[in-house]
Amino acid sequence: MKTDRTFPYTLGDMEERDPHCETTPHFQVRDLSVSYSQKTVLDKVSIDIYKNSITALIGPSGCGKTSFLSTLNKLTDLNARAKVEGQIHFDGRDLLSDDIDLLALRRRIGMIFQKPNPFPLSIRRNLELPLKEHGVRDRRVRDGKIRQALEDVGLWEEVSDRLDASALALSGGQQQRLCIARALILEPEVLLMDEPCSALDPISSAVVENLILSLRNRYTVVIVTHNLAQARRVANFAAFFWMADHVGKLIEFGRCRDLFESPGHELTAAYVSGVTG
Repeated sequence: MKTDRTFPYTLGDMEERDPHCETTPHFQVRDLSVSYSQKTVLDKVSIDIYKNSITALIGPSGCGKTSFLSTLNKLTDLNARAKVEGQIHFDGRDLLSDDIDLLALRRRIGMIFQKPNPFPLSIRRNLELPLKEHGVRDRRVRDGKIRQALEDVGLWEEVSDRLDASALALSGGQQQRLCIARALILEPEVLLMDEPCSALDPISSAVVENLILSLRNRYTVVIVTHNLAQARRVANFAAFFWMADHVGKLIEFGRCRDLFESPGHELTAAYVSGVTG
């Protein structure tokens, strides 16, 4: 089994295996390293994230997947102990430069967290607040966007008669879909998802997973998941991370089908077959 691939993987390599794959990078990441209080948690990651595709980040806990995800919309900037080195280009713009407009960036790149985190306000207010923050003052425009976002996540029929009720009264799955609607309402280009189904029951998880599938080809989605079956079902691409010498590293990246069915690294093969991890 081959173990000598170099990074980053090239578009030519991808196209040889699947001529129909997306060939336009949304993110180009090179030699990305992340440390907290001088302890390196992610080392020298190079990868392209392709437009309007779903990329799953897989691997055991503690290998840097969430840290990688957080660099893509600069959430790492909120941690004074964090240091990010390398290059991250988003549509050609260097995200690690000091002149990035964070409000504008996070409108383009939404984030969904592991645990649903609706504001302790009404359903309507959860969706109005980001619109107002980004300057949408017309009530009719806001109402139209709220309805569209709720329809996009399959919640409109379930909550249209109680928009002024507390969002905290929703079920866990409904809360997570509301959080996705809150991200979608700003019309982002990218959705980052950190284990969005892990806190949900199997039925709610299936609903959210179907929602993620419906976003394919409309958004660039990057999802951290420990559910390998879920990764196979939803993702176009997969990136396998592993802990080596106490540091998170990217071991293999490729088309999701290829990574699971014909992995190029023995660690990947062991992990996706359940032998280790």
